[in-house]
Amino acid sequence: MQSMLRGKDWIETIDWSKEELETLLETSGDLKRRFALGEPHRLLQDKTLFMMFFEQSTRTRNSTEAGMTQLGGHAHDLTPDKMQISHGETPKDTGKVLSRYGHGIAIRNCFYGVGNKYIREVAEHASIPVINLQCDVDHPCQSIADLMTIREKFGRNLKGMKFVISWTYAPAYARPLSVPQGLITLLPRFGMDVVLAHPKEFNLMPRTVEAAKKFAKVSGSKFSVTHDMDEAFKGAVVCYPKSWGCHQYLEDQGVPESDRKKLGMDLIAKYKSWVCTEKRMKLARKEAVYMHPLPADRGAEVEDAVIDGPQSIVFDQAENRLHTVKAIEALTMGGRP
Repeated sequence: MQSMLRGKDWIETIDWSKEELETLLETSGDLKRRFALGEPHRLLQDKTLFMMFFEQSTRTRNSTEAGMTQLGGHAHDLTPDKMQISHGETPKDTGKVLSRYGHGIAIRNCFYGVGNKYIREVAEHASIPVINLQCDVDHPCQSIADLMTIREKFGRNLKGMKFVISWTYAPAYARPLSVPQGLITLLPRFGMDVVLAHPKEFNLMPRTVEAAKKFAKVSGSKFSVTHDMDEAFKGAVVCYPKSWGCHQYLEDQGVPESDRKKLGMDLIAKYKSWVCTEKRMKLARKEAVYMHPLPADRGAEVEDAVIDGPQSIVFDQAENRLHTVKAIEALTMGGRP
């Protein structure tokens, strides 16, 4: 177990070794047990976390704030209009100032081509740990909770288990790429055979795909890409259908920013058949589970019969967002000096 994590930033899971991630998962399980038993675990007594949200949030905001309260600390809920960011304050100055007031900074900034760079610039100048609550590249709080949930259902040995992350139709343009990118860069490290399925215009950032290939090679697992949703679902144990935007494709094509929303919506409309249905779930293994980070666009991304059915574990995922973020907070903001 790697226990010296105090002060370490949580920006992308690729920044953490597998041993460090195992420490985080073990801590998450311990905190979940304590929560279930009602055992006090005020590991961050009187400590302060500054939460900066550039977008709306339900699970991330509430799990992060509730987690700090349960750990004995306090979280400030901040948006750009509550700070001088809207008047031009730099990430450098924000990081330096908030470091003088508290013990951690947590940021959600999903703007394409901006979010990850912003978070890393704050972290460069902050003297306290910075936690990524989702950016344009990764959603590490979601993917680690997903891994925890999968291991609860199927055990720690995931070697050779087929995991499918598939694009789905949803009538929205701007959804970030970070959830599928976070999953393909994390799960191959733990032995899962990952299949990424999407229409050709909904490709991910090249560096995340290359990282997935590298991690699969190192761990002896498999990573592949297909443009056939049915083929992807065949024999899968975990089915994770979720919508994301065509930001990378539009970037690759050099489409002007002013034209991207219209073209993006036109591309989305071409693939209305990419929906998670009961019929598609039957292509997977009998013991297969359905996962989604929520909120799911019911009737577009997924049929009600699937998300409300016996294979769905979406609310187990949502609960584990609490336990994993508490572990991130406790290990990076508290722990050993």
